[in-house]
Amino acid sequence: MGIDTIEFYWRPGCPFCAILRGRLRESGLPVREINIWEDSEAAARVRSVNQGNETVPTVFIGDRALVNPSMDELTAVIEREAPELFDLAQPATQGYGSRH
Repeated sequence: MGIDTIEFYWRPGCPFCAILRGRLRESGLPVREINIWEDSEAAARVRSVNQGNETVPTVFIGDRALVNPSMDELTAVIEREAPELFDLAQPATQGYGSRH
């Protein structure tokens, strides 16, 4: 079974998260946004791939974790490991609304 969503772990006040979140939303790719300050299991998952630190943004594509990736890095991993995500992309909408 293929990968059907990107998991984007973030926290309020993180400027790197805000930049990547905007680019992901513009891309139309399927993304599940998870605030690590509101979800202790999510924070633990982030720590598990960041030497015990809550470094965000951390993005999971399947089991693959990327820490503070650029959009180009994310796109390259998706092309190699989960190209089916491109088929699931929706056109970006005006304004962000609540896409979770």
